Amino acid sequence: MALILLGCDTKKGAFLNTVESQNDLTASINKFVSALSSQGLSYFETIDHSKNAQNAGMILKPETVIVFGDPKTGTLLMQCNPSIGLDLPLRMLFTTDYTGKTTLTFTNPEYWSLKHNIKDDKCLDIIAKMKITMQTLAQEAAKK
Repeated sequence: MALILLGCDTKKGAFLNTVESQNDLTASINKFVSALSSQGLSYFETIDHSKNAQNAGMILKPETVIVFGDPKTGTLLMQCNPSIGLDLPLRMLFTTDYTGKTTLTFTNPEYWSLKHNIKDDKCLDIIAKMKITMQTLAQEAAKK
């Protein structure tokens, strides 16, 4: 029996969304953090995986996660299903490959409706808006 995962190789329904940046990693991160307040979101934390790897005596290409969100919106989603707290607050991954290309990657919030069995229309609407917000933020940070 073959298992077929529909939507994994297309933009629609993809679990991860990636945007290529016209900026380097630092500029992309700075632009992203600056754009958060324009979307009504709060910055919570920066996790520098490369620095953590270096502290462990290892090498990792530039890789940073920005943690951010809106506690009110997150609370509404967790009222739909508490397990969505595993995916909140929101995160955006910034990486630079060995050629110098920087990308921004985030989990498509629409995936949460499957992962957390969200069927409530109000919550599905919030999730759809979150996807638009995440995409807008990534594109804003990626622009020169």
